[in-house]
Amino acid sequence: MMEILLSGLLFTAQIFFTTLIGSLPLGVIIAFGRMSKIKPIAWITRIYISIMRGTPLMLQLMALMFGPYYLFGLQMGQDWKYIACSIGFIINYAAYFAEIYRSGIQSIPRGQYEAASVLGYSKTQTFMKIVLPQVIKRILPAMGNEIITLVKDTSLAFVLGVMEMFSQAKALAASQVSMIPYLIAGVIYWVLNFIVEMILTRIEKKLNYYHD
Repeated sequence: MMEILLSGLLFTAQIFFTTLIGSLPLGVIIAFGRMSKIKPIAWITRIYISIMRGTPLMLQLMALMFGPYYLFGLQMGQDWKYIACSIGFIINYAAYFAEIYRSGIQSIPRGQYEAASVLGYSKTQTFMKIVLPQVIKRILPAMGNEIITLVKDTSLAFVLGVMEMFSQAKALAASQVSMIPYLIAGVIYWVLNFIVEMILTRIEKKLNYYHD
């Protein structure tokens, strides 16, 4: 049983890290697009964020999985479910991260930008040396909540037939007519989130050198 669940855990970890690697930088781009003074860009990113946050992730995954066939008649290969899964998680979480980034950046008083300009800092230097350290500290709790949610949301990949840990637990529970696989899977999810929480707590402590 444990071997099967651990094999599912590998897919869970793959979804988790792929989502973070893709959505964290994409969220930055979307956040700047959302704050852009060019109205078409700002509106497009605003609509994108609204759709991603306003519709279920499960629905988005299914749309990506079956959309190419129903819309264009394309027969996608067996690996498409993994690609669709990765794309779905990345574009969904990028929208949430973008709003967190935006709120963090806009929370910095305008006076700090003006003071940095008087001191001769360029816009890039101001952002990297003055704004960014404050933003990271301010958004860390919200980012932590989303990352912990991501660990649990990986279970939604089952709708595409991706055999991550929840799917494996579900199959084992059905074959053994037992709740034990679900119990073990729940414990593993909790351990994963506990590890994530500990890492984020340590990062937050390291940032305590800076006080608002």
